Amino acid sequence: MTTIAPVRVRPADVLFPLGLGTALSLMGDATLYTVLPTHASDAGITVASVGIILGVNRAIRLLSNGPAGLAYDRYRRRPIFIPALFLGALSTAMYATGHSFWPLFAGRLLWGLAWSGIWVGGATMILDVTVADDRGRWTGLYQTWFFLGSGLGSLSGGVLTDRVGYAATMWAGAAVTALGALVALITLPETHNLRRPESAATAGRPAAVTALRLNGRLWAAVILQGMNRFVFSGVMSATIALLVQEQLKNPSPLLGVATLTGIVMAGRTFVSMSAAPLCGTASDLLKSRWLVTAAAVAAGLVGVLLMAQANAIGLLAGIILTSIASGGIQVMTTTLTGDLVSHAQRGRAIGLLHTSGDFGSAVGPMIAYAFLPFLALQGVYIMCGVLLAGGLALALWFQLQSAISMTR
Repeated sequence: MTTIAPVRVRPADVLFPLGLGTALSLMGDATLYTVLPTHASDAGITVASVGIILGVNRAIRLLSNGPAGLAYDRYRRRPIFIPALFLGALSTAMYATGHSFWPLFAGRLLWGLAWSGIWVGGATMILDVTVADDRGRWTGLYQTWFFLGSGLGSLSGGVLTDRVGYAATMWAGAAVTALGALVALITLPETHNLRRPESAATAGRPAAVTALRLNGRLWAAVILQGMNRFVFSGVMSATIALLVQEQLKNPSPLLGVATLTGIVMAGRTFVSMSAAPLCGTASDLLKSRWLVTAAAVAAGLVGVLLMAQANAIGLLAGIILTSIASGGIQVMTTTLTGDLVSHAQRGRAIGLLHTSGDFGSAVGPMIAYAFLPFLALQGVYIMCGVLLAGGLALALWFQLQSAISMTR
């Protein structure tokens, strides 16, 4: 029988090395999403192959997230998490050296496996050292590192590619990722078999359900995360350039295509980065995860409907609101998972949560472009609005159930 030791590791001890390693691991991936569509020839592939290269890492994670979560439940965290960081550096180096389809394809598969280890492990380690009173805050702060890495990768990757070229930028990304792995190797504490005592104030919170398949609230969180990634990381990330092209003009000849794309993508990411800890902290203070989750979904619903209006003001407001929703839903679904699942099954639950998100982000672009000829871009965003309306109803339903249970 596994013994759970009283925790001596504070969340602050874990957050910096865990967050820095996660953020720096994203340098190559975020750069690739930003520049590959316009620099396919530099990578040695055709434009027709770009979608495959950008999507295959998500496809492999549909298979690898579950085993990663199971491994984190059974074994120590560091021997899985830290090698995954170094594996991420290796995959980015393969982007720099592989000047044809198959080496790049292999690098993306490798990155998908690495990211399963990094993202599932990072969330699990944060849940190890938090309790219901502060879980939202610390989970939000960890998510901030994720958005910071994604935003900096998009912005710096775009700028560097315009200045020094594709291959040199990827080598720089590999070096930065390796640096983050080294910091984690030296400073990240082990969190397996640690548990902080819950306070008396959390006695009224819903109890963890042992069997994942019977945990209705967990499945609601999983559905909301899949919806979140489908709309904001799938459909929007694949189509927002079309809206920007319609509404915005390149203000300066000094800005290359990759730089301008990186600025727009980084702007979205930095708004999400700010929203994540605010939503998490608000849910701690209000002691109502589902209410904050519903508010985040509502912001996304209004945002996509504004973007469907096809004017510059609506586009700007929509980008802000949907970015708030993306960060808010992501942190809330992770926090809810920590609340609703027993300590021994958190790795598997996080793996399930991220698998749902990866599936949504993988099929989002395909569905968006399949419907574009029939619905046009505005129609696709309205379709997303309908989906978000369903998610809002789901979150409000569980908020109502939680409110009823608290009054009994």
